[in-house]
Amino acid sequence: MKNEPAVNPDRLLQSVSDFAAIGATPAGGVNRQALSAEDRAARRLLAERALARGFTVFQDEAANLFIRHEGRDAAQPPLLIGSHLDSQPTGGRFDGALGTLSAFEVLEALADADVEIERAIEVVAFTNEEGSRFSPGCMGSMAFSGAANVADWQAARSTDDVLFADELRATLDALPEAEIRPAGHPISAFVELHIEQGPVLERENVPIGIVTGVQGTKWLEVAFSGEAAHAGTTPLEFRKDPMAAAAAAIARIQDGIMPSDPAARLTVGRISAEPGSVNVIPGRVSFTVDMRHPDAEALAAIERRVHEECLAAAKRWGCEAAIALRVDMPPGRFATAVTAAIAESCAALGIASRPMVSGAFHDALFVNRVAPSAMIFVPCRNGVSHNEAEFVSDEHIVTGARVLLGVALQLAS
Repeated sequence: MKNEPAVNPDRLLQSVSDFAAIGATPAGGVNRQALSAEDRAARRLLAERALARGFTVFQDEAANLFIRHEGRDAAQPPLLIGSHLDSQPTGGRFDGALGTLSAFEVLEALADADVEIERAIEVVAFTNEEGSRFSPGCMGSMAFSGAANVADWQAARSTDDVLFADELRATLDALPEAEIRPAGHPISAFVELHIEQGPVLERENVPIGIVTGVQGTKWLEVAFSGEAAHAGTTPLEFRKDPMAAAAAAIARIQDGIMPSDPAARLTVGRISAEPGSVNVIPGRVSFTVDMRHPDAEALAAIERRVHEECLAAAKRWGCEAAIALRVDMPPGRFATAVTAAIAESCAALGIASRPMVSGAFHDALFVNRVAPSAMIFVPCRNGVSHNEAEFVSDEHIVTGARVLLGVALQLAS
């Protein structure tokens, strides 16, 4: 190496601030949902900065954006680093963007030092990790890894009733200087830096989490069908009340699953009643159940328990229950070679770290199917994320980027 590459803290912090201004909300957060005008503006800014530094910029048919710093041997598959730029409707400044901008800072640090690396390093900004505007989430990494096909989503409509195919085309067309390639290409490994989105690192005063895996996730949609009737004239014995069935089932699974297993996560995130009138017993009530666990057998047992409680509640209240599995992602274990590289980088820098399992799924979970992958977590204040109050200190931002640079140098050598 001609010079020792180093993160430029002022440049990185300014970059985080610059991108937070794109889609900024009055409460200090970000609304930069996937394939929106704000998302395209962020992609444009990143591409312009990359081209100004002489990096190669291209995108694939899923609108994943890539920035390439060449290595000595172009025949070797590149090291991939990055995350995403899209946000929740009332998201924070750091979720996704911090990982993407820290990865770009790694390329800038290498260019500043005129470092020659063995293999190329590519920064990626994956499309629609959040899944807030278009469903499902992690579209870009799913397409990249072959877990899904972009063609499958063409007819999907957004929460603001816009066709996915139209927004995808508009996003691709907004960067005419970036060549469009097929989704998926060989890589040597993938490293994603991300905020923890939980309180563990901050509570233990540990600056880096080495993510060894991601817990499994199942999403169910439960619907109870009963009989709509007048609220004031229908006695109990004549009621077929799906709301009562739903309330009973929810109470049973909330009381019985997480309290008995500290590793389990169960959330009823959405509930709706039809016809939704204050003086009508509903004819139909539906709700979602998000279940997570790092152990596949335990997750399957939770799913069975939810089924049993829902069927029992339906029988008790004279209703029919329909239960559909909408998402089924098994637990993922990251590559030990990559987690070891993260640990070595922390040790070399004298930075404390701890292994941990991610409670949320990320793009790395899908990329791990096609290349050795792992994640670096940095603390966020009070564990708050998917919230405009999301906050990461300057110190932790810079520390995470320094660890990522060390890992990149190891894995690209």
